Amino acid sequence: QVQLVESGGGLVQAGGSLRLSCAASAISRSINAMGWYRQAPGKQRELVATITSGGGTNYADSVKGRFTISRDNAKNTVYLQMNSLKPEDTAVYYCYAFYAPNGMNYWGKGTLVTVSS
Repeated sequence: QVQLVESGGGLVQAGGSLRLSCAASAISRSINAMGWYRQAPGKQRELVATITSGGGTNYADSVKGRFTISRDNAKNTVYLQMNSLKPEDTAVYYCYAFYAPNGMNYWGKGTLVTVSS
């Protein structure tokens, strides 16, 4: 069982920045990949960014050049630095982790990001 706790959401004006954090209860070397998804009202959950245990990253086209995902294995934590935020970035952001020992994905409860115009 892996527990994920997100933090860092909030209200920000367009053009502003926020940093999300997600702390995992499991040892990082057992987590192959971590990342962030988001779900806006009335829309499906979509991938934002992922990072592997080796540091490989992947981003949605809509956030490339604005968001940066990083990982601190010593703290079992993944971060999402969000710059140049737009109103369309407004969503609940969910952290996820793929736990290698049982091959399961785990999800956090989500943190709300609201970008005002």
